[in-house]
Amino acid sequence: MTLKILAVDSANRRQVRQFLDLPFRIYRQDAQWMSLWVPPLETDARRMLDQRRHPFYRDSQAAFFMAYREGQPVGRIAVLNHYRYNEYNRERTAFFYLFECFPDEEASHSLFQAACSWAAARQLTKIIGPKGFTVLDGMGLLARGFEHRPALGQPYNPPYYLQLLEQEGFTPVSEVVSGYLDARQTFPEKIHQVSATVQQRRGLHIACYTRRRDLLPLIPKLKELYNGVLAGTSGNYPLTDDEVKTMANQILWFSDPRLIKVIHKGDEPVGFLLAYPDISAALQRCKGRLFPFGWIDCLRELRRTQWINLNGAGILPQYRGLGGTAILFSEMYKSVAESRYRYADLVQIGAENDRMLRELRGLGVEFYKAHRVYQKVI
Repeated sequence: MTLKILAVDSANRRQVRQFLDLPFRIYRQDAQWMSLWVPPLETDARRMLDQRRHPFYRDSQAAFFMAYREGQPVGRIAVLNHYRYNEYNRERTAFFYLFECFPDEEASHSLFQAACSWAAARQLTKIIGPKGFTVLDGMGLLARGFEHRPALGQPYNPPYYLQLLEQEGFTPVSEVVSGYLDARQTFPEKIHQVSATVQQRRGLHIACYTRRRDLLPLIPKLKELYNGVLAGTSGNYPLTDDEVKTMANQILWFSDPRLIKVIHKGDEPVGFLLAYPDISAALQRCKGRLFPFGWIDCLRELRRTQWINLNGAGILPQYRGLGGTAILFSEMYKSVAESRYRYADLVQIGAENDRMLRELRGLGVEFYKAHRVYQKVI
């Protein structure tokens, strides 16, 4: 059967709909995949293809490709030329993202050929991924934990995707792991004591919130705080005002304010812990569509879920030593144990961070999912 690769025209509604619908067709192949895969918010997924609305396109480029057999879509991929990432890291790297494919080696090969050709035409020398449009996008291919539903916004994929990439000459370049914490587990009281002592000695305190409007004064300071935490780390890049706005919208609309913790030195924030109620079950039921009635189910899920996702934590470098991380660990546990929630997913921690992983395991965290980021020289 004839295979054809086409570049997606983002102004062509039919092509955009086929691109967005393809994952639903792929995951229906297997009952377990369909029961675990969580579709993205349709509005967010559609916006990635909209060069007029997505802030990524103000300084960067992306292309989208579809593979067709006999007129039917069988695979898709996005390839990104992320100017800010390359400038900050002094690289010439392309990202691939949104890869989905039936178990069709020819289609997969042709999609990656198209992506690499697009990148090479822009003088990019290697391609890595899955890696998305912003630092807020989940990254990597799921390599361990296929029997578990992903945290909100985190990737899920069939196991054979790993083989498709490795057949193309991609090799793993990094790995991130996600952990599970049960509020019923015994937590070392010593950590709470160290946290209290450090706060007293260093003049730190934890800002806690009960209403969404209480979070508003925090928003203008998020960019400086987040970028300060990332300073000096490779593979990242500073948040823009638009990305901070996206993060702020997520905090304001999908959070339980009691789960947002900010460490202050006087009036200035120096660290943060971001956690959100997990509404993945609702997104599965409404297939990622908030309208006309999906938003009602999502609001109900916010109130009844027993799971939270811990997917943002950090403290400025000058406060990390002498017990600074103890504050984060203490507040992490309190976010679960002192609320109606029972379980937490600690999302995508770098596997190279041996010390933190060792400390978290000592606190009862079980790392049960792993995602791999792959790279290939073009």
